[in-house]
Amino acid sequence: MRDSFDKILLVAEVKTCSPFGYKADKSWEEQFELANRIGDIISIHTHEAWGGSFEDISRARRLTKKPILAKGIHETDEEIIKAIRLGATYALVVGRVPRLNPNFVREHCWIEPLSIDQIQDVPEDLRLVWNSRDLQTGGLKKHTIMDVKRLWSGWLCMASNLKTPEDVINTPVAIDAVLIGTYLANFKHNRGF
Repeated sequence: MRDSFDKILLVAEVKTCSPFGYKADKSWEEQFELANRIGDIISIHTHEAWGGSFEDISRARRLTKKPILAKGIHETDEEIIKAIRLGATYALVVGRVPRLNPNFVREHCWIEPLSIDQIQDVPEDLRLVWNSRDLQTGGLKKHTIMDVKRLWSGWLCMASNLKTPEDVINTPVAIDAVLIGTYLANFKHNRGF
């Protein structure tokens, strides 16, 4: 536990909808403005199920100099390269480790395993994102960030179901970053902690 999360990167997500019933009450532009103001990194969806597109990466790059995380499944290595070429600094890759040049992967890719079992396939020098949401059901995964930390000693980002700064502050394990989407507005008055 900690009394603040000023040393943890805040990845601020721009998300207009989700396949699990979420519909934003603010426009993409309004969400981007908030994300750009309080985030260390801006997360931009590339997957249409979350209201995103690859064009949104170019759009965001014109509006900020901050690092951009292309957030999507990115099922092919070509999609990763496309996101980086359009202006993303990083690309989230779900359920697999890309077969690209290892230095490129280390520099640009964040890996989100679908299950705790997939962690063993991720090289320790990569960035790992643990999403507490099961992408098949929209519910919570069985394993927690504490379970992940027992297996993973490298760089770690925690994502989903973080509603307040206290949810981050009260995390019982050391993390390097948090990805905040749906509840980003709850963090706007506390940034800089």
